[in-house]
This record gives sequence, structure tokens and C-alpha cells, in this order.
Amino acid sequence: MGLFNPRALRWKIAALTALACCAVAVVIALLVRDSNRDRMLRVGRERAATQLEMVTQQYERGKRLPGVDVRTSDETPAPLLRDLAEQRRQGGDIGLWYEVDKPDVHWMWAATGVDDGRILIARVDMSFEERSLQLQDRTIVTSVLAALVVVVPLAALATEPVIRRLGHGARTARAIADGDLDARIGSPGRARDEVTEMSAAVDEMAAALQRRLEYERRFTADVAHELRTPLMGLVTTAGLLPDDEVALLLRDRVRALNALVEDLLEISRLDAGIERADVDAVPLGEFVTDVVRRLEAGPGVTVTVPAGDDVRVETDPRRVERIVVNLVVNARQHGAEPVRITVTGNRITVRDHGPGFPAALLDEGPQRFRTGASDRGRGHGLGLTVAQGQAGVLGARLAFANAPDGGAVATLDL
Repeated sequence: MGLFNPRALRWKIAALTALACCAVAVVIALLVRDSNRDRMLRVGRERAATQLEMVTQQYERGKRLPGVDVRTSDETPAPLLRDLAEQRRQGGDIGLWYEVDKPDVHWMWAATGVDDGRILIARVDMSFEERSLQLQDRTIVTSVLAALVVVVPLAALATEPVIRRLGHGARTARAIADGDLDARIGSPGRARDEVTEMSAAVDEMAAALQRRLEYERRFTADVAHELRTPLMGLVTTAGLLPDDEVALLLRDRVRALNALVEDLLEISRLDAGIERADVDAVPLGEFVTDVVRRLEAGPGVTVTVPAGDDVRVETDPRRVERIVVNLVVNARQHGAEPVRITVTGNRITVRDHGPGFPAALLDEGPQRFRTGASDRGRGHGLGLTVAQGQAGVLGARLAFANAPDGGAVATLDL
């Protein structure tokens, strides 16, 4: 994934780190704010009580100081009266009330009764303390944002080694899926973590897969080699039989069996990776026309070479012939005529008018011993597998698709 992709793991980890930092900052900010607010209220009560006590003494001497007034019960705020009554029940004589008249008016009220039945009240302005709390909140928010500017990039950078190791593992896994069974992730460095365990598990899986495929390849090659000798004898013997219906049927089945063994041998060589292209300059349109003519496919198979498109292509003619023959045979056996072959530049297109390729073949490519759909007839699935393998040896691209109006389309780009 790209460095700035928001779905990348590095940014998810950075986001989780940021959320964790914010959560810790919020908890700390709430604790600090609650502690400071409790301290502010306690100091405000003490100041209000001290001022009330002082002015009470002055009032009893007949003096009235600024900021202190005497009210009746009806003139006194109800919350202050309730607290005063509660304090009297508990043995006290001073009631307190914190008035918040938003946004900027904050008063701590203190009240006590006097001998004439009225209530003596003192007020302390708490606006400065409240602004100090608000400034503290803004300071905490600013500090958290500044910390995030540093922490988030550092968290992303700290995860970079792990991200690179995971990326290397993903690229290696794709290489194995593409057929490079020698690819391994390895375990560079001394890290012993979950990524190392995953890398070791993938390498073990790749090694086991390579051993299993090598065993199957060798088994297939050995079986095909062992069958080849008796088959040659069977072909020779069948050729000596009298020309009757049984002999013709036997020869046809022997030829089919011999072709199957030859396909298995060819697939074994392709799997072993020992095949190399013998490149030569070939007039592609003329060459494909000659291949189809020698195939004796009949009038239902036609070759079209647009004027001026018969170019010379550097390729291996034997392997191109093998691919074309397999595609045409597959189109005739599993599709329906007419089969049209078009040569344009270095591209060969083979199209039939049958039911088309099955979805499994389009999704996964040709699979040996699987045709994918009963409506395309029976077969071993080796023809297209061999064609794809030969295309790989040539460095060409063999693609399979279905035409919009029906029929299978195979395209070879040399």
C-alpha cells in the first residue's frame, strides 16, 4: 500500500496511538479539572465565610461594609436559604451557594442569620478563578494537539520496519502464487515476533508445496515414460490388424491414448522449466494458414489475415504451431463451428460459436484433467493447459474470454 493510503496498517496504528493519547489526556484533564475546581470552590467558601464572619462582627458593632447586605427571607435566593437551613440542622450557622450566571458572572454567596431575624449576606467574585480554569482547559487541549503532531508521525515511523516485513511477505506470497516456488520470505535480523512466526510458516508451506508438486511432476513423468514403450508397441500392433470396424475403433482409441501420454510428457517438461524457445522470424499469417491447412480441419475452420497485417514475428514456430493446433482442436471438440481464426499483427484469435468457456476456466485458467462444464463436451483439460504452458515458454500471453453474442474466444499475443 502507498505511504499516504489511510487504510494502510501504519496509519491505523498511528490512529490507535492518537486515540490512546487523547483518551489518556481526557482522563488526566478531567481529573486535574475536578481537583482544581474542588480546590477553587473550597477556597471560595473559605473566603466567603471569612468575609462573612468579618462583616458580621462589624454589623454587630453597627457598621456596614461594601459588598455585604442584609435581606429578609423573601429577598434571599432560595438555594442559599436551603443551604442555610440545612447547616442549621447540622449545628452550623453559615449557608453557602455558588451562583453561576453564564458566561462571565460567578459568585460565591455566604449567609448567616442575625438577631433581628434578617439574613446577613456576603458575596465573593469568582470570575478570575473560573477564567483560570478555562485557560487551563485550553492549555491542555493545545498541549495534546501539539503532542499528537509529534506522536502520530513517530508512531507511523516506528511501525515502518514491521510494515516492510509484511510487504516483503506479501510480495513473496504473490511470487509463490505466480509459480515461483523457490521464493522465500526468510527471517532477516534477530526479531522473534508474530511476523517472524508467520514468515517461517509461509516458508514451510512453500517448501512443502514445492516438494508435493515436484513429487507429482515426477510421478506424472515416470508414468508417462513407462506407458510410452508399451503404447508404441500397441500402436504398431494396431497398425498390423486388418482394416475392419473393430481395428479402426482400436486404432482411434490407441491414437487418443498415445496423444494423452505425449501431452503428459510435455506438461512434465513444462513444469520442470527445462523448455527453451528456439526463436526464428516467422510470417505469422502465412504460417498460421499453413498450420490450419495441414490440420485438415475442414471448411468449418477459416483463417483470416487482413491485408497488410501479415508481419514477421520473432518466435518459436514449433511452439506456436502447438498452441494453434490445441486451440483449434479444443474449439472444434468442445465448441461449435464455424471456427474463425484471425491473425492481426502479432495477435492470433481463435473463436468458436459454441457454449463458451466455463466460468471456472475464465476465473482460474485451464486446469489439467478438468474441462469445467459438461456442455463443452468431455476431455482431459490438457490441450489448453499445454497451450498455456507453451505460451509461457514463448513469453506470450494467452487469454480466454467469451464473446458477447456467444462462443469462446482465445487470444494469443506473441
